[in-house]
Amino acid sequence: MSFNLNTVFQFLTPKDKKFFPLFRQSTKNLIQLAEILHEAVNAPLQQREELFNKMTELNEIAEQISHKTYIELNKNFITPFDREDIYSLVNSLDNVSDYIHGASSRMRLYQVDKITKSIRKLTEINLEACQHLDIAIKELENFKNMKKVIESCNRINKLESKSDNVYDKAVSELFENETDAKNIIKYKEVLSALETATDKCKSAASVLESIVVKHS
Repeated sequence: MSFNLNTVFQFLTPKDKKFFPLFRQSTKNLIQLAEILHEAVNAPLQQREELFNKMTELNEIAEQISHKTYIELNKNFITPFDREDIYSLVNSLDNVSDYIHGASSRMRLYQVDKITKSIRKLTEINLEACQHLDIAIKELENFKNMKKVIESCNRINKLESKSDNVYDKAVSELFENETDAKNIIKYKEVLSALETATDKCKSAASVLESIVVKHS
């Protein structure tokens, strides 16, 4: 009886490819979150509450996806890449969800009714960053088109720099033009959550870049 090591590994590898479908669910969910937030900041005030409620539901779904991924990680001996990278990727995607949702929670909590151009711009940047995370995860799946993974990661890095610039300018203008201390605090909190969401997208991109290097 011949012994084939590849056959053994194929037997041990999860047949249903559970991890990448979960990663894709996570990034698709992020895109929905970012889309709804961008829609909310461009919608009339009376429509925002319903959109913010949808975001809360999506953030809960994100937590469920992360939980499922951790369960699969504990159940399966063979994983598509290093276990610590899976932990880092899941955690970073979770953080993106938390901060995008956190921005909407701050708008609701602090009753930020007037939406500034900077807030709209940051929601647009986050949406594009989430779209590129989805592209990178999709291209990573077969470990064949690593160039596209890196291209999306590079785009996310540029978007993070753009987000920093928008945030710095917005905060500077806020302190220069706003006289009400409460408004300064409210708007700075929202801007900070949005800028941090882009930072977390960059963190996820860094994990993906690390995975590419290990498999190149």
